[in-house]
Amino acid sequence: MTVQRYIFVIAGFFVMLSLALGVEGSPLFVSKWALAFTAFVGANLFQSGFTNFCPMSLILKKLGVPESKVGCAN
Repeated sequence: MTVQRYIFVIAGFFVMLSLALGVEGSPLFVSKWALAFTAFVGANLFQSGFTNFCPMSLILKKLGVPESKVGCAN
């Protein structure tokens, strides 16, 4: 997998996890404040779309995950 695919997987997982922890009807409910993490992930994805800077990509690159050589813009 590439950096971009890992980012999609990790962001999706964190959104689903924070929803499970923040929605009152969930069996994993902890606090409504867990929904703040959903907003944090969404804000990072939003700013990454404009600035092309993503902290998670820096971490993944340092761990040796390869970058994609093919993309929509290429």
